[in-house]
Amino acid sequence: MMKTKTNTYQMIKRPADSRGQANHGWLQARFTFSFAEYVDPDHMGFHALRVMNNDTIAPAGGFPLHPHDNMEIFTYVVSGQLAHEDSLGNGAVIETGEMQYMSAGRGIRHSEFNPSSTEATTLYQVWLTPNERDGEPRYAEKSLNATLKENELTLLFSSDGRGDSTAIRQDADIYFGRYPDRISSILPESDRYTAAWIQVIGGGLRVGDDEFIPGDGLALEGLTTDLRLDLDPKSEIMIFRFL
Repeated sequence: MMKTKTNTYQMIKRPADSRGQANHGWLQARFTFSFAEYVDPDHMGFHALRVMNNDTIAPAGGFPLHPHDNMEIFTYVVSGQLAHEDSLGNGAVIETGEMQYMSAGRGIRHSEFNPSSTEATTLYQVWLTPNERDGEPRYAEKSLNATLKENELTLLFSSDGRGDSTAIRQDADIYFGRYPDRISSILPESDRYTAAWIQVIGGGLRVGDDEFIPGDGLALEGLTTDLRLDLDPKSEIMIFRFL
């Protein structure tokens, strides 16, 4: 765990190789925060961010129908495909580079499988606690391949659904950035949110003198200014902003 203090914020690094892990044969999982049998009192979440799991599902493997309630669930497919069905009647195959959102609300059941018989599926699944309980379940898909602007951050989810973002049940903004080129990008100052979590999915980045690789996470508290991010080519990052 690395802590860095500046004049405006504190940064804590969660290195990729320090995450919890599980091996179920058909499932290889890395856990940024405590999850299932992996319990670490020092890593129970960050603000509303409760789960950050990096899973690899073997060909034809997956999770049978199971329940969730009162959780905001986001799934990003890094490689391969993910077949989804749920109790709302939704059925879809989420492709590489696409994202799925479920607001479990008062209760939803779903299954997730790798439909390929030859290729593994790698994904991130992220859970946020909601600020509204027992609501009507919701489902949405995000076609990131079609909507992301390369080499800049795109707002995907927000509390108010502003712009082209999807409204969620939490006072938070969620951004995604895909950077084909080596470039510097700015996480702009927010007049509302002073905490941020940055998850490195691919490539790498630097914040000041600190370097981050795929799987690394960094928590920022007291962020009251713009933040410069120096991105390596082919980088992908997800950013969460909280009060």
